[in-house]
Amino acid sequence: MTSSKLFKERYFAQIVTLLLLLLILVIGAVPGYLKGNWQWEEPPPVTNLKKLKRIRQTGLALPGWQTIEQAEQPIGEQKWSLQLIKKQDSKIEAVLLLLPQNGPRKQPQVEWTEINGWGRLRWGQWDIAQSRLVEFTVKQPQAKVKARFFRAATKEQTFAVLQWYAWRDGGDPSTLQWLLADQIAQLQKQRAAWVAVSILVPMEPLGKIDTVWSEVKSLGETVQDTLMTNEL
Repeated sequence: MTSSKLFKERYFAQIVTLLLLLLILVIGAVPGYLKGNWQWEEPPPVTNLKKLKRIRQTGLALPGWQTIEQAEQPIGEQKWSLQLIKKQDSKIEAVLLLLPQNGPRKQPQVEWTEINGWGRLRWGQWDIAQSRLVEFTVKQPQAKVKARFFRAATKEQTFAVLQWYAWRDGGDPSTLQWLLADQIAQLQKQRAAWVAVSILVPMEPLGKIDTVWSEVKSLGETVQDTLMTNEL
């Protein structure tokens, strides 16, 4: 697939998403307008907000993985949960960064930019290569997730990085896709509570991310499944 074709397909998908969002906003706004109020002045509450906020202090308990260390990590203007985890009966380790929604009006915005800045600040280098969109599916309950997958080379380590916004029905690295899911949920007097997920798996210096995709994908599925089952 040529770069031009890929760009056109992504652009078309963004246009379709914007049109759907506009349609949903109009459908949701008209009843409120006729009654003299606006739905977005007071969105429905995020019922599991307290549970989400605790993620910063406790991290996430993942089946098959042991937490070696966990702490709150300032990244940009926000505080993430930084968790060093190790796969049971294996030498595989990973860094799990989680940023849960912390208010009913809080929207995902610049999380990936902040992670890039944190990487440069922590390691003095954060060179991104081999970036692509990937998909994986969680089976129980079934949900499809799209994520950013790329290689980040630092002065000390090379990582395979997987990033997405998780909500109870799926996930996507695009803030527009979350907004669409949240607007649909609000029409049903619900919310699409979210958690920003960034997984860093050490890999061969300047290697191909395809060589670690199977392991990264498996961890991504475990994180999404755990969030959907216990948190979102």
